[in-house]
Amino acid sequence: MRVVFMGTPEFSVPVLDALHKSHEVVAVYSQPPRPAGRGQALRPSPVQARAEALGLPTRYPTSLRTPEALAEFAALDADVALVVAYGLILPQAILDAPRLGCLNIHASLLPRWRGAAPIHRAIMAGDAETGICIMQMEAGLDTGPVLLRSAMTIGTEETTGELHDRLSTMGAALIVQALARLADLTPDPQSDDGVTYAAKIDKAEARVDWSRPAVEVDRLIRGLSPFPGAWCQFGKERVKLLKSRVVSGQGAPGQVLSGLTIACGEGAVDILMAQREGKRPQAQADFLRGAVLPDWLD
Repeated sequence: MRVVFMGTPEFSVPVLDALHKSHEVVAVYSQPPRPAGRGQALRPSPVQARAEALGLPTRYPTSLRTPEALAEFAALDADVALVVAYGLILPQAILDAPRLGCLNIHASLLPRWRGAAPIHRAIMAGDAETGICIMQMEAGLDTGPVLLRSAMTIGTEETTGELHDRLSTMGAALIVQALARLADLTPDPQSDDGVTYAAKIDKAEARVDWSRPAVEVDRLIRGLSPFPGAWCQFGKERVKLLKSRVVSGQGAPGQVLSGLTIACGEGAVDILMAQREGKRPQAQADFLRGAVLPDWLD
C-alpha cells in the first residue's frame, strides 16, 4: 500500500520501521524540530530522525489546515494514513483524503483512556491490563470504531517507560496485521459505557503526598516514571522517585523507616530507583551508598 505515516515521539518509531519493511511509505509527517539542550539548538523529533535515516520524505508543518498543506497531502495519493501520537488535530479534509481513510494506533483498550496520556493513566489508576487498539479515525477524540485490538497485563512493579516499550512493539506488530487483513476487518463501534479520558500529565501532579495510601503513592511513582518523574524533598534537595513497590511498614507519613522504605498514610513504599538533581538515576543500593538521609521526607 501507499502509506502516509504521521507520528512524533519514540513510541512511534518501531511502527514506522515495521511499515517501511512491508509497505511503500510515501511521506512521513512529524512535529517540527524543537529547541533542546543548553544551547537550545533545534532537535528533530525521534520520528523525523528515523525517517531521514531511512531516506523517507519528511514533512513537519505547523498546521494541516492551510490550503497548501491540504493540497500537498492530497497529492500524495495515499491508500491509507497511519497516525501514532502525532500531536496535531487532523481536519476532515485530511481524514477523507486517503482512499481507505486514516487509522490510529492507540495505546489503551478503548473506550478506556481516550486522550493524551493513556499509558501513564492506566498505571496511575491501578489498571490490571491495557493494550493496543487499531481505530478508524473520525472527528471526535479517539471515538472511532475499532478494527483490531490486543490486550496485555500490566506488571505489578512496571513503570510507564517499561510499559511504553512493550506497547510500542505490540502496536508495530498489530498494524502490520491490520493492513494485511484490512478488507476483512469489521469496524466495531465503541461503547458509550466505560469511557474515561487520559488527560495530559500536569507537572503539578508529580509531587508525592505521603499521606496517601502506599498503593496510590506506588502507582504515582511508577506511572510518572521516567517523565516527568514523581518527586519529593530530601531535606533541601528535590529528588525524583522512579521505581518503587509496596511493602509492609507503619509510621507517620513521610517517615524514613529504613533504607529507602518510606511510611505512607497506609502502609509503606520501598524506593527502588531515585535520581538526585543533576545526577543520573541510581538503583537503591547506589543511592544509599554514602548518602545521609533525613528522618522525614516532604
